[in-house]
Amino acid sequence: MGYRSIYDLCIMNLIIDAGNTLVKIAVFNRDKIIFRKETEASDAISAAKETCDNYPKIGWAIVSSVNNLDPKLVMVLSIYCKVHQLSHRSNVPFKNSYATPNTLGVDRMALATAAFYRNPKGNTLVIDAGTCITYDMVNDYGEYLGGGISPGLGMRFKALNQQTANLPLLEPQELFDFVGNATESCIQSGVINGICHELDGFISQYRSRFLHLTVILTGGDAQFLSKRLKNTIFADSNFLLLGLNYLLEYNKQ
Repeated sequence: MGYRSIYDLCIMNLIIDAGNTLVKIAVFNRDKIIFRKETEASDAISAAKETCDNYPKIGWAIVSSVNNLDPKLVMVLSIYCKVHQLSHRSNVPFKNSYATPNTLGVDRMALATAAFYRNPKGNTLVIDAGTCITYDMVNDYGEYLGGGISPGLGMRFKALNQQTANLPLLEPQELFDFVGNATESCIQSGVINGICHELDGFISQYRSRFLHLTVILTGGDAQFLSKRLKNTIFADSNFLLLGLNYLLEYNKQ
């Protein structure tokens, strides 16, 4: 049974994405997001219950977690709807050529799935700029190849503060010049320029191997970084949620 045919059976889907920092909750009506919020992990159960109460047409939920999420969440959701807990045992629509599929993060599975459906006959690189930066490559044969993982924007600022004696902890700010003239502006320049050069370098490297490459940037820092990149990209803050919705539909079979 193809994706579109099973999709027509969907009423509403609840998506729970527990990342390293926050828990994202979304409601899909077919392929459209009609509700989205972020919450702390400690409030995830109450937020999920409230969402189910507000959207009684929810028939299915998917729970994706890269962190330790309270197991009671799945039990509570089961009262309201059918629940699929995403894992390496879940069915995926792409060919998975990752050497260690049981260690592939569920977030990366979702991003690869979204890439597979968004650009089914093309080469797609998905960059998720969150707590970590992940690079995930799906080729024009519908094959997931893998990618890369590096520290995210916030993690780099924290590392400079925590691994040194005197450097302050900063938040990202606009750069007026790439040449810093004080400690804080030097940190801003080093972290922001460093991460942008990394992203541009990765994109150029992938484009040298994969023809007509589509690059999609998502994650919490996507908007901040996208306008600073030299390469042409598509920024989509909901790309992971979209992939989770696709995976839920695919696993209803």
